[in-house]
Amino acid sequence: MPHNDLKEICNQKIKSFIMKKTVLITGASSGFGKASAKLFQNQGWNVIAAMRSPEKEEELKDSENLLLVKLDVTDLESIKKSVEQGLEKFSTIDVLINSAGYGLIGVFESSDETQIQKQFEVNVFGLMNMTKAILPAMRKQKSGVIVNISSFGGVTALLQVYTTVRNLPLKVFLKHCILNCHLLGFPLKLWNPEALRPISETEWK
Repeated sequence: MPHNDLKEICNQKIKSFIMKKTVLITGASSGFGKASAKLFQNQGWNVIAAMRSPEKEEELKDSENLLLVKLDVTDLESIKKSVEQGLEKFSTIDVLINSAGYGLIGVFESSDETQIQKQFEVNVFGLMNMTKAILPAMRKQKSGVIVNISSFGGVTALLQVYTTVRNLPLKVFLKHCILNCHLLGFPLKLWNPEALRPISETEWK
């Protein structure tokens, strides 16, 4: 093989290695989480697809650029392990997409205390703890993006309990964190998608 051809191949390999990014996606078993995992994998990214039951996943498969990890966002040890597994395989995590969550549809009056507490554990504290777990790695690599998926239903107050639990606390949390993250050199994003049926409380169980 001519020297110039070999040099070009090496340069392409190096460029590909340097440019390849890694995304960790929570709630990757369904909805926007799964759609995001498929999209990023098709675009050539390294994907850490995190979900509560990876052994049941049929579409996403472990491969060179996709890693299935077990994650329960209400379990701190599970969160820590999912981040460690992703870093062990891909070395960096450039983007975190907080997609895990479920909708509690109905008026506030009809929701019991246990239901509301579970909503906070998953949709608020789970997102906060996941973000907290990823920040040290992003600080070390001096780069990163965190995308938090909320709901247009929350913005419009169509889903009373979901609005209270997911949308409003998330906005306050982001306002608190946004200055800190920008000072570290990476942004926080909030996306309010619409026209997709949320995962119900029964499906989450």
